[in-house]
Amino acid sequence: MTSYRVHTVDTAQEAAKEPLRGLESAFGFVPAAAGLMASSPALITTFFSAFGHFRGIGTFGPDERQVLLLSNAVANRSEWAVAFHTLEALQDGVEPAVVEAIRLGEVPADPRMAALSAFTRSLIENRGSVDDARVEAFKSAGFTDEQVVEVITGVAISAMTNYTVNLARPSLEEPVLPHAWTVGNSTGA
Repeated sequence: MTSYRVHTVDTAQEAAKEPLRGLESAFGFVPAAAGLMASSPALITTFFSAFGHFRGIGTFGPDERQVLLLSNAVANRSEWAVAFHTLEALQDGVEPAVVEAIRLGEVPADPRMAALSAFTRSLIENRGSVDDARVEAFKSAGFTDEQVVEVITGVAISAMTNYTVNLARPSLEEPVLPHAWTVGNSTGA
């Protein structure tokens, strides 16, 4: 099996150092996904920029962003990302029952979060080709036309991290360990 280096601020190429510094400052550690993506300055800087825009000028609240990202992680069968976004979702105020439902591949009971999770998974499963009924179901939960296409940003960001960690299979960091997840724990995706 090929092994991939999980970079730190000290070991990354110069162009990848600044994004890693930002993530280390935000989390207290460099998440393994970012350390792996730092092997390619193009990947880590693209991710960092896209995530910054998604968070900074996007219209989803912190809890909604985490529902979207956790739904992506489950749909992409990304064990590291499910654990990481479980931690983040709980910290950002997502109800534990919503988190658990998504981790199980189920639809959350909360109607708004259910619509966001279902629409996100539908975009992934159908490679962007969703029918009008799915769009209308998403919008009827109170989401806007702008948010219909903004979900694509979250899907793209998740593809970068999920695919990186699915390829490299890094160990979970200590703060994330209590939220470990395996593909077999999901009834979906």
